Amino acid sequence: MVKKIVTGLAVLSTVQAMGQSNHADTTAYDADSAVVAKSLKHKKQDLQPIEVRASRASSTAPFAKTEVAGKELQKNNLGQDLPVLLQFTPSVVVNSDAGAGVGYTGIHIRGTDATRINITFNGMPVNDPEEQATYFVDIPDIASSTSSVQIQRGVGTSTNGAGAFGATVSINNLKQLDSAGGSYTLSGGSFNTMKNTLVAGTGLLKNGLQFDVRLSDVRSDGYIQRASTSLQSMQLTAGWKASDKTSFKFLFMPGREKTGQAWNGVPQDSLSTNRRYNELGLKPDGSYYDNQTDNYYQNYYQFFADHQFNKNWLAHGGLFLTRGKGYYEEYKTYQAYADYGLNDIVTAKGDTISQTDMVRRLYLDNYYYGGIFNLYYTKNKTNAVIGGGWSQFENLHYGNLLWAQNGGVGTNYQWYRNDAQKNDLNVFGKIEQSLGKVSLFGDFQYRNVAYFMNGFRDHPALRQVVNYDFFNPKAGFNWAISNEYGKTQRMYASVAVGNREPNRGDYEADPINLPKPERLYDGELGYELDHKNWGIGANLYYMHYNNQLALTGKINSVGEYTQTNVDQSYRAGIELMGAWYPTKWLNLNANATFSQNKVEKFTEYIDNYDSTAQTAVQHSNTDLSFSPSVIGAFTVGLSPFKFKNSGFLNIDISTKYVGKQYLDNTSNENRILKAYSYTNITIRHGFKLKPFRMVTATVGLNNIFGSMFESNGWTYTYISGGQSSTYNAYFPQAGFHFMAGLNLVW
Repeated sequence: MVKKIVTGLAVLSTVQAMGQSNHADTTAYDADSAVVAKSLKHKKQDLQPIEVRASRASSTAPFAKTEVAGKELQKNNLGQDLPVLLQFTPSVVVNSDAGAGVGYTGIHIRGTDATRINITFNGMPVNDPEEQATYFVDIPDIASSTSSVQIQRGVGTSTNGAGAFGATVSINNLKQLDSAGGSYTLSGGSFNTMKNTLVAGTGLLKNGLQFDVRLSDVRSDGYIQRASTSLQSMQLTAGWKASDKTSFKFLFMPGREKTGQAWNGVPQDSLSTNRRYNELGLKPDGSYYDNQTDNYYQNYYQFFADHQFNKNWLAHGGLFLTRGKGYYEEYKTYQAYADYGLNDIVTAKGDTISQTDMVRRLYLDNYYYGGIFNLYYTKNKTNAVIGGGWSQFENLHYGNLLWAQNGGVGTNYQWYRNDAQKNDLNVFGKIEQSLGKVSLFGDFQYRNVAYFMNGFRDHPALRQVVNYDFFNPKAGFNWAISNEYGKTQRMYASVAVGNREPNRGDYEADPINLPKPERLYDGELGYELDHKNWGIGANLYYMHYNNQLALTGKINSVGEYTQTNVDQSYRAGIELMGAWYPTKWLNLNANATFSQNKVEKFTEYIDNYDSTAQTAVQHSNTDLSFSPSVIGAFTVGLSPFKFKNSGFLNIDISTKYVGKQYLDNTSNENRILKAYSYTNITIRHGFKLKPFRMVTATVGLNNIFGSMFESNGWTYTYISGGQSSTYNAYFPQAGFHFMAGLNLVW
């Protein structure tokens, strides 16, 4: 799909450890859940599903991580996208183009944007290989099929797909129902948002087969004008337990999305007069084009096979195909015929018309396929895995003109067509060796990336071929002790190296001036103390970048704004977590991140319309864009009543704080996102009502104090008439809004 990326000087954004409470399941009430399901409790590695075990950090791996159970996701799953459901986890900041969490949503972790966060489904790569981001709008309602999420902050353990360059998110959505049954969820609320989800499964049949299906439909008008969303998806999962040692699984997950475009944001001077303003699709007569939309379908196919050779050896393999195709359609004013390879129009009177209004579609048509393998060895105090994967991405880019006001365009005239291919090969080995209370960890990955680009939209003759070899080692230790009083302690430390290739747009440059790959050195030091009814944790990190790519405003040799390598930059901070469960009906969770995120030295380039050259401005020790120095979350969980009929009433009150962020790397106070906070309340009441096993009513009250804030933005500075001017645009988020839902389980 052609995904619009705003340019300018900014580096733009494209559980559950502390921060969310742990209450009863939707199918049963556990009076001790607030005490037993503590956030800092570690899960044993052997409880992790086979398909994600190789790409996830174990309970003793020396990395900062957050585990999110699927049951936790479902508590707030009333229609918003998966990033929004993760918003109260440590060091996470989310944003929404449409302003209400449905449609195009983004996520930053430790200030790291989506193009640097590795995402996998069941160990399979998900990030778009060219842009390296993940678009959750193409995976509607994935949360309703998710059994667990692990977020690793920092480089983390080796995984498949895009380079993990600040965080990894491992999503497992293969779990099937334990027994025959199903559920139906209907929710609705502000901005005409509505979600329908039907889940059904056979349970394990006598022949070893098992089938599950999910059908989802999500719709919303959005907070921003003409930012409506229509999302449909299905997930079919088939499993076959051929024997006690061999099993197979197949997943088919198609998704469809149609969204109104809202990716330009709102001009700064409109925030006080019309926060919901959307300029996209505006025609010269003041009306708006009625099909200014983004349209895409993406179908996932995954196949897995597992075999247990003996008590020490286990093999896991998988194949995948992701098929994507779509376009965005837009109305463009004052377009030059020459830019589309067309001749100017000469009228009967001899007048020459060189510009016209147009309607155009920009397409993507792609296939992403490959396979993974993992071989596990476990004996005594040794756990090891050898794994890896290979993938190939074939993508066709093309654009058609549908209409021109002044004519001169044939039916579906195609003004560009270019293709690209990207191959990705990785092999890794991991080992954990326990030596009493200490376990040692080693992880070594080799990754090869070969990328072929046959032209770009504005430069069809520009061909690029690059090939990279990356070595990503990690090492560390974990020390843990426990006593008979229910007190456990854990200390860990690790060092890791990550490498990452540039995005497709970065290669639209002179072949002799191509950007360099980025490299990250990451050090982590953490401590956790877990008692019977309370826990605390702290993690220190230092992430040092060589050649980090950032938008500096520089126009390259082919006339494009592309990212430029910044020699030295870093992120350093501390993540604090705490949980307290004083009674069975009350629990408190909190997390906070305090950090410095700096560029040691770089040159900003400003367009100067009074000159033929850009103006260069030197900067040193400035803040990295979209990297708040303070992020915090606090949740109060209440379970005030105990019901004889196994019902429950849970109330979660959650507050998020995000400190000031800069829109670019200059630390200019005129180019900022102001600090903001918001508070959400979720009320859930579950009860038994025949013929259902459980009925759960949920009310989500979001931003209850009506905070008016912006979660994302972009900036552009230029010089004209000897004066410097800055244009800022922002993505406002909705004030108070609500959702309510009903879940029926049978």
